[in-house]
Amino acid sequence: MIAQLWDKYKQVVSYLFWGVVTTVVNISVFQWLSSGVHMNYQVANIIAWFLSVLVAYFTNKVWVFNSHYTTVKAFVIEFVAFYFYRGLTLLIDVAFMFVGVTVLQFNSPVEQLVVKTLDNVVVFIANFIFSKFLIFKQQKKFER
Repeated sequence: MIAQLWDKYKQVVSYLFWGVVTTVVNISVFQWLSSGVHMNYQVANIIAWFLSVLVAYFTNKVWVFNSHYTTVKAFVIEFVAFYFYRGLTLLIDVAFMFVGVTVLQFNSPVEQLVVKTLDNVVVFIANFIFSKFLIFKQQKKFER
């Protein structure tokens, strides 16, 4: 029974685990750059995004969606698709941070951390949907 449950939910559990790792990278880098280095919060947000997406690509590819490719073309298409869809969720991220920090004036480090954490929940869900149904599903078409 446990084996059946694991087989059924392995992908979701793996995504949750690696998503938490990626989220910790994102929030940690953001906090360090915005509060520690006193970088502009949007610049810190984009740098944190870039680093966390690198982590996300390789962990999602290998351990979550078990994506294998046989050609360079398939790899490039998958990599570009991953960054494209993550770029869409970056727009959500930037807008969420803008509303929370600039519009609603949640400016203290603790308030920014709360905004960033809520933001990551929304982005996390959108990223799973894009990865499962669009990015790692498509690559099979391009391996021929």
